[in-house]
Amino acid sequence: MFALAHAVVARWWEHALHWEQETIWPRRLHQVAGGNAGDDLEQWRIVGRDAVVFPEVVAVADALLDPAMAQLAWADSGAGQPRALPADGMFCRRLGERVDRPWLGPLAATDYGGPLTSWRGSIIRICRGTGGPPGYDNDPWWLRQENQPSTMAGQLRVLGKEKKAPGSGTMWRSTVPAEQRAQITSLVDGAQEQLIQLRGAQTGSSADVAQHLLRILSHSAALLEKALQHTVVAAVNAGVPPRDVAQWAKLSPGPLADALKAYQGAGDE
Repeated sequence: MFALAHAVVARWWEHALHWEQETIWPRRLHQVAGGNAGDDLEQWRIVGRDAVVFPEVVAVADALLDPAMAQLAWADSGAGQPRALPADGMFCRRLGERVDRPWLGPLAATDYGGPLTSWRGSIIRICRGTGGPPGYDNDPWWLRQENQPSTMAGQLRVLGKEKKAPGSGTMWRSTVPAEQRAQITSLVDGAQEQLIQLRGAQTGSSADVAQHLLRILSHSAALLEKALQHTVVAAVNAGVPPRDVAQWAKLSPGPLADALKAYQGAGDE
């Protein structure tokens, strides 16, 4: 349980550098660094992470153990009338309040594919009495390997290698920012998690089954479309020839240019 809570908060920590509303963790990090982490922020974010986020890990663990919170996750899923998990659901809204961040709810809700989404998926499947995807069970405390946070030692080794060979541009992880890689993974995992909800869904009236299938499929398709766009941009920025990117993504030059322009416009905002 504590390992899952730590994974949830560590994932938030990776995104928090770009959250303008986040003011608690930067203040704590500077205190851990003796008053100023700015001289070597990357290293201090690695070394100080677990100490800085510990109060939130405890709060999240307490929330995930609360049966009332599990009921909110179940209600957000539509309970007896299944639906895609909303971005403004009560579970994530209440979770944000419990860690003293009322603004966090929508950000946590749309972080598809992370440990929090997996926990909610398990809770929902348990309430519905359905099994998990092949190779998985419905243990809500089981933490997928890909969702386990990087250790301090591992992150420091990677940081050291990057400093010795800056700007190599030959490896995906060295040229695509961690936030962008995490976003692509989150979108793909989110689509997968949504599609899992369709197991055994073709039972009932034609209207109910069609509505459930189409809503989930439409939502999953939208997530994959976003993942495609982010991957296209990441590949081009990493130096992959646009002609190859367009061919692999089955995009003509026009849509490829539109995808790049849309991403740049979002970045300017």
